[in-house]
Amino acid sequence: MAEVLVNKYTLKDFKSDQEVRWCPGCGDHAVLNSVQRALAELDIPKEKFAFISGIGCSSRFPYYMDTYGFHGIHGRASAIASGVKTANPELSVWQITGDGDALAIGGNHFIHAIRRNVDINIILFNNEIYGLTKGQYSPTSTKGLVTKTSPFGTVEEPFSVGELVIGAKGKFFARTIDTNVALSTQIYIEAAKHKGTSVIEVLQNCVIFNDGIHDTISDKEVRDDRSLILKHGQPMIFGKENDKGLILDGLKLKVVKFGENGITEKNLLVHDALEANPGIQYMLANMRYPEYPVALGVIRSVHGPTYDRSVEEQIGEIQKTAKIKSMDDLLMSGSVWEVE
Repeated sequence: MAEVLVNKYTLKDFKSDQEVRWCPGCGDHAVLNSVQRALAELDIPKEKFAFISGIGCSSRFPYYMDTYGFHGIHGRASAIASGVKTANPELSVWQITGDGDALAIGGNHFIHAIRRNVDINIILFNNEIYGLTKGQYSPTSTKGLVTKTSPFGTVEEPFSVGELVIGAKGKFFARTIDTNVALSTQIYIEAAKHKGTSVIEVLQNCVIFNDGIHDTISDKEVRDDRSLILKHGQPMIFGKENDKGLILDGLKLKVVKFGENGITEKNLLVHDALEANPGIQYMLANMRYPEYPVALGVIRSVHGPTYDRSVEEQIGEIQKTAKIKSMDDLLMSGSVWEVE
């Protein structure tokens, strides 16, 4: 039976008494605000939230939440969060991680949490740099980026977070940007309600070591023409004048403008986040400016069995027929003898 909340929560109910020690202007502040707003909207008792983090600037997050939390070690947040959820399936478990923490040292745990579809919510802060350790390139850094560990420009091809999630059989993938608090809040609410692993990539700004990395799509003057906010069941329209959209041209997405070649809203693709076949969702997740607008919003949200619930059900079935019902039964099973 669902628990009924006596008092409605507010954002302030989720603020801890700790001083927030992120740099002034860091995008992490906006993410924190968005998450606290989202939790206040969920009909979940406060004591059932748990925030798990690894290492990095973003991983200070649990200290700033007035909830249960655990600050783990580098790259191991997915493993810890999976264990927490499996041990207590009634908890709402949130993993806070960065592009380095999740995709480099933590990459193995990350993809297997997604493959297993553990019912956790993973917020991945992507500033395309190692911030806490002072500016080394990360697995998502743009090829050619000059950093302290790539003084002549990195020669590596970066990961696409959405591509990685969908390739690991991910059931829920969304993308937002730190400056859009309203969109972020709504995405976190949807992620919390989804049963299974929810991955939310946050395009987040590091003002010290990679300032302005997302400006090409976040500046007020250009953001409407360079990003597309997807909404399930609605046509894919974008642009400052809402006069652009996406169609499927053969096997590729194509940007079109209303009025050109007779194009109208009726010609546009309608977003289907619930479609099990990830083909179009995969293409949407991989869109990059300047050829395409960057897709924001919930890109994929499909159902599937969750690891934690499957484990719980398996244990229940085994217990029905098990001869061993207690620790005494276990200790007295098999070959036993008395010592005089």
